[in-house]
Amino acid sequence: MSNFTIKARTSVFLLTFLVSLSFGSAIAQTIVSGTITDANTKETLVGVNILVKGKVIGTISDLSGEYSLNINQDPPLTLVFSMVGFTKQEIEVTSAQATVNVQMVESSILGQEVVVSASRMEESILKSPVSIEKMDILSIRESPADTYYKGIANLKGVDVTTSSINFQIVNARGFNSTGNTRFVQLTDGMDTQAPALNFPIGNLNGPSELDVESVEFIPGASSALYGPNAFNGILLVNSKSPFEYQGLSAFYKQGVNHINGQAGEPTSPQPMYEASIRYAKAFNNKFAFKINASYMQATDWYGTDQTDLNVEGQGDLPFNPGANRVHVFGDEVSNNIGLLRNVAAIQQAFGAAANSLPDQIVSRTGYDEVNLVDYNATNLKLNGALHYRISDNSELSYTMNYGAGTSVYTGAQRYSLSNFSIIQHKLELKGDNYFVRGYTTIENSGDSYIADLTGVVINDTWKSNTAWFGQYAGAYLQNLFGQGVTPGQMGTSAQQATAHQFARGAADTGRLMPGTPEFEAAKTAVRSEVIPSGSLFDDQSRMNMLEGQYNFKNEIDFMELQVGGSYRVYDLRSNGTIFADVEGNEITIQEFGAFAQGAKTVLDDKLKLTGSIRYDKNENFNGQVNPRISGVYSQGNNNIRVSYQTGFRNPTTQGQHIDLNVVSSRLIGGLPYYREKYDIFNNAYSLASVNNYVAAVGTGLSPVDPRATGLLEQITSLPELRPERVQSFEIGYKSLLATNRLLIDVAYYYNIYNDFITQTSVRKAPGPIFPGALPNTDEGAINAINAPTLLTPITTPGQENTFQTYTNIVDEDVRAHGAAIGLTYNLPRDFTIGGNYNFNKLITTIGEDFLSDFNTPEHKTNITFGNRKLTEKVGFGLTYRYQSAFRWESTFAIGDVPEIHTFDAQVSYKLKELKSIVKLGGSNIFNNRNFQNFGGPTIGAIYYLSITFDELLN
Repeated sequence: MSNFTIKARTSVFLLTFLVSLSFGSAIAQTIVSGTITDANTKETLVGVNILVKGKVIGTISDLSGEYSLNINQDPPLTLVFSMVGFTKQEIEVTSAQATVNVQMVESSILGQEVVVSASRMEESILKSPVSIEKMDILSIRESPADTYYKGIANLKGVDVTTSSINFQIVNARGFNSTGNTRFVQLTDGMDTQAPALNFPIGNLNGPSELDVESVEFIPGASSALYGPNAFNGILLVNSKSPFEYQGLSAFYKQGVNHINGQAGEPTSPQPMYEASIRYAKAFNNKFAFKINASYMQATDWYGTDQTDLNVEGQGDLPFNPGANRVHVFGDEVSNNIGLLRNVAAIQQAFGAAANSLPDQIVSRTGYDEVNLVDYNATNLKLNGALHYRISDNSELSYTMNYGAGTSVYTGAQRYSLSNFSIIQHKLELKGDNYFVRGYTTIENSGDSYIADLTGVVINDTWKSNTAWFGQYAGAYLQNLFGQGVTPGQMGTSAQQATAHQFARGAADTGRLMPGTPEFEAAKTAVRSEVIPSGSLFDDQSRMNMLEGQYNFKNEIDFMELQVGGSYRVYDLRSNGTIFADVEGNEITIQEFGAFAQGAKTVLDDKLKLTGSIRYDKNENFNGQVNPRISGVYSQGNNNIRVSYQTGFRNPTTQGQHIDLNVVSSRLIGGLPYYREKYDIFNNAYSLASVNNYVAAVGTGLSPVDPRATGLLEQITSLPELRPERVQSFEIGYKSLLATNRLLIDVAYYYNIYNDFITQTSVRKAPGPIFPGALPNTDEGAINAINAPTLLTPITTPGQENTFQTYTNIVDEDVRAHGAAIGLTYNLPRDFTIGGNYNFNKLITTIGEDFLSDFNTPEHKTNITFGNRKLTEKVGFGLTYRYQSAFRWESTFAIGDVPEIHTFDAQVSYKLKELKSIVKLGGSNIFNNRNFQNFGGPTIGAIYYLSITFDELLN
C-alpha cells in the first residue's frame, strides 16, 4: 500500500471522526430575535453579522434590519454582533426565548482589527507577535487604486512588482522578483501558486472586489506556521462567506490607459473594462451558496526598452553589431564572425583575405516585442461555493476558483500567457477550533508561448543561422575591401562600421517584415508548435494538498495550544516544454510537514509568550526544523514585541527539474541528475568571467592573448542544491496615542540567510584553454580555435554550450536588515491621514558569478489622506507613493530602476436610494511613466469611473 493511500485513508477517518464529534448530544434550543439599528442615525442596519461565540452558527440582519436565530444549546450563551465600520458587541443571552435589539456604534477608534494569520488564531492586531497589516472591506472600497489588489502596495512593508496590467507580484523585505518564490499567497487557505511556475500568480484567479472580505499581510519569515516558501512573508485573501454576506451585488468599471503614449506604444488612449457580479443566499442558517463572475479587458502595458544588454562587446565601433536589446527578440542569437575565417565557403571566396574578419560578436536582427506579444489583456474569473452546517459546531464546504486570461510575465524570458488558466477545487470541514481541508490546483498553459523564442524561430525559419552569418561575413569582406582596405588588414573602426551596416542589410535582404502576411503566417506557425520546434508551452501541471489544524482551546484553559500538519504532491506535466517530463519520465515531488504552537500569558496577563516549531520534509532534500519564539508585552495601549523567527524555502519545481532552452542558455535544475546529464563541468568557465573576456577582446586584444584568457575562471563543481534558510530577529512597537486617535507601528528586522539559493551560468569550450593543459606542440592551435569559441553562445537545442543552473552560496551567510514605521491619525470630522516609511538594505556583497536578486528599493514611502464620509454621500482618498532608485538583477535582464513618484486619487458618491456607490479615480494620475522592474513594461496612468451596487448596502 502506498504512503499516499495510507495518508488518504487516515484523512478520511479523521474527517469522519470530526463530523461525528460535531453533532454533539444536546437537543436543547435557544431562540433569539431582534432588530439592529445605527445608534447615531437610528436607521436599521442591513447585513450585520450575528455569530454564536464558540460555534459556527450565525445569521445576518435582513433588509428590515431584523434577524432570527435558532441555537441547539441551552442558555446562557453569547452573541457577537459585528459589521465593518462599527464597534463589535458581545451580548449574553440568558433565556431560551429572547428578544435582543442592538444599537451599533460607528467605530472611529484605531487598532480594533482582529487578525488570524499572525498566530493562526484570532487576536488583536495591536497584540500580534509579529508585524502584520490588514485591509478590510472599507479600506478596499475606499482605495484610490484602480484595483484593490494594487492597493496592497500602500500597506507598510509591501513591495508590488507589475509584469502586466493584470499581473502583480507581492513581496516583502528584499529579494524581490517578477516570480516571487520566497512568498506565499493564500486565498481562503488555498496556496495560489501555479505548480509549474512555483510562485503566486497575483490575482488572476483570486476573488473579485465584490467577494473580498479582508486581506492580511505578514512581512518576514513564517515557515514555523506555514511551511515551505513562507520565507519573505504571507498574504492571506479572505473571501466573503455566503452565510454572512448575502444578496446581490454588481460592479462595473470603465477606464482608459496609454495616455500620451511613448515611442512604440499606442498613440491614443485605450479603453479598459471590468465587470463582476456576486450572488449569495442562505437557507435556514443551514445551507448557503454563492456564485461570482468577473471579466476584465484592457490593452496591456508595452515593453519598449531598447537598452543593449551586450554593450561591453562594442569595442571602438559607434554601435554594437552584437546588440541584444531588452525588448527585442531574435537578437539573442549571436556569433563571433571571426570564427568564419576558416569556413570552406569563405575560404573558397576570399582565401587568406578572410583574415580581415574581426573577432566581433554579431547578432541577428530581432523583432520588437510589440510584434510578437499579445497585448490584449483579459481575465475571466468564476467562483462558486456550497456551505452546509452539519451542526452548530461544524460546517462543510466546497469551493471552486477558476481564473483564465491573457497576460505577460517576465521570467528568464518574456512569456505571453495567452489563454492561460488555473482552477482550484477545495473541500473543507471546519469548526470553531479545527479545520481539515483538501484541495487541488490545476494549471493549463493554453496558448502561452515564449516571446523571445518566437522571434528566434521566425528568423531561423526564414533563413538558417548558418546561411545568415555566412552571407553577413561575405558581404562584410566585400564592402571592407571596396573601401580600399588591404586584404588581410582590419581597417579603421569607421570602415568596419560601414562594412557592418552593409553586411546586415545584405544578410537581411528578403527578411520577413512585421505586418506582412508572410510574417504573420510565420508567427502563427511558430506559436502553434511546441517547444523546441516552436515557442508553445504544453503544460497541465498540478498540485494536491491535504492539511488540517486543531486548537485545544475547549480542552485546555491554562494555555493556548494548537497543532497541524500538511501533505503536498506536485505532479509536473509540461510534456517536455518546461521539464524533462517527456513520455515515460513522470516527475512528482512529495512534501509533508507538521507543527505545534503554544502560548501563555504571564505577569498579570501583561506578557504573552508564544513558541512554535515545525518539521518539513521534501523527498529530494533533508528535513527542515523551523522554530519561532515571540513575546508581546502590553501595558495599556502600548505593546512591545520581540521575536526570533526562522524560515526556509525548498528549491522550486523549476529549481529542481527545469530543462529548457531559453536561447541565451539552457536552464537546468540543480539536482545532480541534470548536471550529469549535460556534463556541465567539462571544460567549463563561469559566464561572468567569459563576459569579462569578451569585453577584453572587444578592446582589441587577441582572443588568445594571456591578458584576455587570464580573465577566465574555470568551474569544476558547484555546491549541491539544498533548501535555503533564514533567521530573522525582529523588534517592534505598536501603540494608540493621543486619546486613541494616533496609531503608531515601528519595526526593525535583521535577517541572516544560510545556503542562499541563487543561479549561476557556465559556458563550455570544446577543448582546454589554459596553457599547460595540452602538450606545447598543440597548445597554440587549440587555443586559437577554442578561445574565440567561448565568445559565442550556441543556441541549437542539444548543442548548447551555455548552461544556467541553480545552486547555493555556502561559503558565507547573506545578511540584510530593514525597518518600517507606520502612522495613522484620525483627524476631526472623520478626516484620516496616514503614512509609512520602509527601509531595506542588503548588507552582504554577493559576487558577480551569482545573482543577488535583492531587487528592492532602499527607501520607500506611502502617504494617504482621505475622508470616507466627507458628507453623508461624498468621500475621497489620496495616496502618494515614492521609492528610491535601485539595481534590478534577474536572469532576464540586469539594470537600474529609476526612482518613482506616483499619485492615486478617488472621489466617491453614495446613491443611497439605489444602494450604489459611484467612484471616479485614477492610478498614477500625473502619468509619471515608470517601470517597476528592469525588463518590465512601461507603466502610465489609469483613469476610471466605476459603479458598485450592493443589495445590503446601508
